[in-house]
This record gives sequence, structure tokens and C-alpha cells, in this order.
Amino acid sequence: MKSLQQSFSVFYQYHVLFTRDLFNTGNNTLLKVLNAKNGPQKVLFVVDQGVIDHHPQLLPKIKQYTSRHSAQIICLEAPIAIPGGEQCKNDYGQVEMLIQTINELGIDRHSYVAAIGGGSVLDAVGFAAAISHRGIRLIRIPTTVLSQNDSGVGVKNGVNAFGKKNFIGSFAPPAAVIIDQDFLHTLDIRDWRSGIAEGIKVGLIKDLAFFQFIEDNAEKLKHRDMEVMQHLIYRCAELHLQHIASGDPFEMGSSRPLDFGHWSAHKLEQLTAYEIRHGEAVALGMALDSVYSCLENRLLKSELMRVLGLMKSLGFDLYHPGLSNPELLRGLQEFQEHLGGQLTIMLLETIGTGVEVHQIDSELVLKSIKLLHDFHRNSVLDL
Repeated sequence: MKSLQQSFSVFYQYHVLFTRDLFNTGNNTLLKVLNAKNGPQKVLFVVDQGVIDHHPQLLPKIKQYTSRHSAQIICLEAPIAIPGGEQCKNDYGQVEMLIQTINELGIDRHSYVAAIGGGSVLDAVGFAAAISHRGIRLIRIPTTVLSQNDSGVGVKNGVNAFGKKNFIGSFAPPAAVIIDQDFLHTLDIRDWRSGIAEGIKVGLIKDLAFFQFIEDNAEKLKHRDMEVMQHLIYRCAELHLQHIASGDPFEMGSSRPLDFGHWSAHKLEQLTAYEIRHGEAVALGMALDSVYSCLENRLLKSELMRVLGLMKSLGFDLYHPGLSNPELLRGLQEFQEHLGGQLTIMLLETIGTGVEVHQIDSELVLKSIKLLHDFHRNSVLDL
């Protein structure tokens, strides 16, 4: 028998840059990313329609910025607007439209697509860029708390299909991520709060001190203190990047450690036709898995009450009728299928320390849901 073996590694590097007023003509952050030493770079801007609605001067500013820096940027046409939220991920036609535009404008692998918007828009645009010419350079400009501290700084892209979250997608690191805090000022309270859930998540499974920081500053976060929020976003993004570099960035195994609370969150989003924001669903999923961890005698009841108390103080609902939908438990199977291999779910050993398990007791999940329902009604948790 003859055989050949191939082995190689690929080096990836990208920067996450923090700035304000990105498209002020005096701001050179984007110019540094383009690094146009050999002439101007082609850039196609794709913008979340919700961002345009809340920032009506954004498109004129982009035009003014690219005109001012025409020696470094070739803006091929006016920015393309696409619908935000899960709408753009549920409609594959948006991806096809972007691919067609990339083709018609002659965007090549040394050009850039700059996606400006929330996590769903970044996911959809990133996927279109990743499969066009087998990969066009992507600049992510996330505009929500959730996308700035979590999905926007990672290496995944995707859209929904067959009623399943991110069924179609790719692993494709961005060329750069630019975080502009000024976009956060116009967020409604639900979107402001939703991103905090991902901060709580990484604190719970990786960093006790970070969880305590969120606890200590819960009132400030609730009242939209930008300085505290910027610390939360930076630390959350930092922990996310550390995880990506830790050994399995493209999820070749059966473990996804950063997805605490996500097996039920993804299913809840689908069961509620995405009425629930992703961060709201993650909060519900973390509450469920925290109660489950306590029932399994991992997490102390006093720690569980800290977790639930923090989320409640920030305004998260800890129960939703979707949790009692019999279809919820199918989320476990879909979560396993998405990764392949054995079922791997993150639970809590203690605050700041997660533990992976490979079996989930369905009856204990149902008991956890009932306990959350009771806690929602009377603030008492009778374990």
C-alpha cells in the first residue's frame, strides 16, 4: 500500500482596534488596517439598515471619508444596506445578493468587504465574503455590545437554515475588527443589556474577578455607564481572543467551551421565531444550566443565588414560556450535531470555573425549568 501524508500549519493574525468616531476624516484607524502601500484598496461597505436608521449621518460620513482618503481607498459604489437582526441570517437571498455584487464590482481576494452592524449582519456578510473567491478580506465593524465583545471578534461566520442556528457557515478569520464605542449610544435597552449576558458568561466559566467586576458595577451598567461598559467589552473580547488561540480555533473537536448556556439559547431563539434577542436567550440558558449545575451538586446554592441575582438585577428575565416547550430538549441533539462527536455541555463547578460533561439528564432539565418558573413567580428557589 502506498500513501502520502500532508501536514502544514497556517499562521493567522488580526488586530482588534478600539476607537471613536471611526469615519471622522482625521481618524486613521481604517487607513492603518488597509495599509495601502501599493496603491488604493478596493472596499465594499455593507451596512446594517438599523444602524443607518439610528445614525443618519453615517453614509454621508463614509462618502466624505473615502473621498478625503481617495489615495488609499477606492469605494466602488455607495454602501449596500441589508436588514439587521436574524432576518438577514434567515434569508439566504441576502448572501446571494452580496455574492452577485462582489462579482459585478470585481472585488478580488486582495480587496476588502467592510461589514458595519450587529452580529447577524457580520455573520451573513462574513459568510458571503468567505465563499467568494474562496475568501475576501473582511473588516468587521461591530455596532452592538454583543457583537463588540463576542461574535464580532471571533473567527466564525454563518446563516440559519432548516430552522437551525448557523447551520450554513464557515471559519474565516477577519482581516481586522474595529470597535467604535460611539455606535453604542443609540442602542435600545434590550440590545445594551443583551451584550452583558456574554460578559457574565465568560466570567462564570473563566474569570471570577471579571464576574465580581460585573456584580460590583451592575447598577452602573444598568444605567448605561459607558466607561464601565468599555471595560466589560475589552475584557470580554480579550478572553474570547485568548480562547481562540488556545488550541482549537476551528472547533475540530466536540467541545465549544465558550457556549455555556447556548444549547437551550439557540433552540429558544428558533422556538420564539427570534423574538428573543440572542443575549436574552443566553441569559435564560445560563440560568437554566446554573440551576442544573446546582441540582447536580456542583454549584453551591449560595453561588447559584449570586448568578440569578446578578442577572435579575440587570433586568434579564429568568423564565420564558419557551423554556417549557417540549421541543426545547431537541436543542441538545442539535447542539451535538452542530459540533459532531459526543455531546459536550459546559456546566459550572463554581463561579469562575466551568466543567464539561457528556451526559444531560432530561428529567433534571425539566426540574430546573420548573424551579426557574417558580423563582420567576415568587423569587423563591426551593431546591
